[in-house]
Amino acid sequence: MKLTVVGNWHAYPEQGGATSGYLIEEENVKVLLDCGSGVLSSLQAFCSVTELDAIVLSHYHHDHKADIGAYQYAQIVHNGLGTKMKQPKIYGHKDDEQAFSELAYKDLIKAVAYDNQQALQIGPFTFSFLKTEHPVPCYAMKIESKGKKYVYTADSSYFLELAEFAAEVDVLIAECSGYKGDQIAQYGHMTSEDVGKLASIAKPKALILSHLPHVGNHQQLVEEVSLQFAGDIELAYTGLIKE
Repeated sequence: MKLTVVGNWHAYPEQGGATSGYLIEEENVKVLLDCGSGVLSSLQAFCSVTELDAIVLSHYHHDHKADIGAYQYAQIVHNGLGTKMKQPKIYGHKDDEQAFSELAYKDLIKAVAYDNQQALQIGPFTFSFLKTEHPVPCYAMKIESKGKKYVYTADSSYFLELAEFAAEVDVLIAECSGYKGDQIAQYGHMTSEDVGKLASIAKPKALILSHLPHVGNHQQLVEEVSLQFAGDIELAYTGLIKE
């Protein structure tokens, strides 16, 4: 299972960057986890917009789904050009019925609801979901394929069940929206100290810090996480690959 970071910024993309977006690939099946601002542009360094089999959205905040509209338009353009395309699906939760209803587009894109009580199969990938602690309904994802397990926390403040959900995974993509001491839990986000606690319990083989803040020196985040977690820690950036 190949993971490529497409976007890594919190809230809005810095110049030339993108907010949340992560491409997973196996057996020629390509699935995008979240589709934030700038993701569709950055994605094309790794695959065509016509090659995606599915997009799975954690929630409907703009930094996680802003480029869905652009993706819908891309389907119109390529359909009109007669480009050979897959028949993509966009998966999302139905806790917000209005937002979910906007995912489907004409006869080109189908919207499919996932259920956090049931496993979801997309090609070789088995997804399971955990509702996080965030101001709007949001779901962390566990993706399993051929003995590998990856977890993407999406947006959340720290809670023990999230650490248990990510126990001993091969790769943990954790949101790290602030530095030690920042008061951001009330906004449904984790600091480096929170991520350190999460990882110290979950014990992933590799930890990727993403959803990064727009201030400070990001290397400080790594140093603060490492006070509690001694494992492999990397900062997310567009083009980071894990296999």
